[in-house]
Amino acid sequence: MITPEYLKPGDKIGIVAPARKVSPAEMEPGIRFLTEKGFEVVTGKNLYGSNNQFSATDHERAADFQSMIDDRSIRAIMAARGGYGAMRIIDQLELDPLMEDPKWLCGFSDITVMHNHYHNYLGLETIHSCMLYNLQPEHFDESSAETLYDALTGKKLSYEFAVPETFSALNRHGGSEGHLVGGNLSLLYSLLGTASDIDTRGKILFIEDLDEYLYHIDRMMFSLKRMGKLDHLVGLIVGGMSGMKDNAVPFGKTAEEIVRELVQDYEFPVAFGFPAGHVKQNHALIMGREVDFNVDEKSITLTFMDADE
Repeated sequence: MITPEYLKPGDKIGIVAPARKVSPAEMEPGIRFLTEKGFEVVTGKNLYGSNNQFSATDHERAADFQSMIDDRSIRAIMAARGGYGAMRIIDQLELDPLMEDPKWLCGFSDITVMHNHYHNYLGLETIHSCMLYNLQPEHFDESSAETLYDALTGKKLSYEFAVPETFSALNRHGGSEGHLVGGNLSLLYSLLGTASDIDTRGKILFIEDLDEYLYHIDRMMFSLKRMGKLDHLVGLIVGGMSGMKDNAVPFGKTAEEIVRELVQDYEFPVAFGFPAGHVKQNHALIMGREVDFNVDEKSITLTFMDADE
């Protein structure tokens, strides 16, 4: 995998909205955070546009993203927020300039499309992290914001969390090393069989999701299993499974129990409740980077190897 250059004070971060529309009031706290960290913020032409749910038309959103790819002074591209929209523009983007001028991509949720396409097409590391929308006071979590800053500037990322009591019986103990891949489960499911589909062989898979019916989680996990995506994993990390919905006749399992049942025939370590995804504590993950992953009775640890290790 290729590691873009880490950022230094004065570097430019480009902000684009490839999915849902945003307002200046929603972006101002995040822009202030990045500025106070020493970066120069450059906003896309259509950042504050509006086209129904989207920030602009497909063509305009793609043009904003492309302008950040093409501008060699931009050292990182950060999504304003998620929602839905990246799938509609990913094939309009010309990514070849990133082969000569790699730069960081930051975001999560709908940006899973971009993460996995970058990995397949470019072999480029990216950062699964909070976005500007998440840096508003009502969503802000200092530790998550600081891990984004640490990832961008090349500080060592190493996490150790106590095993959440709720999930202690579901975890499978063990340790492994491998490259971290994944993102939002619904998006991973939607990418199956496309040019952005991920290769999970020998990898540690991270998944999270929001606002899905429990039977949808079951269907998506079964699809990953039937496609062979679970067969050669060396680890599974499950982040927030937030706001799950059920039918009038209950499905009978939580989202975490559904996932655990679908991986019961494998031997790789499994951790639930990792603080990343659609939860307030959304710690930055360098996707495509090799990690050391361990789960025991008391803790979950995830250490990112140095890029040259």
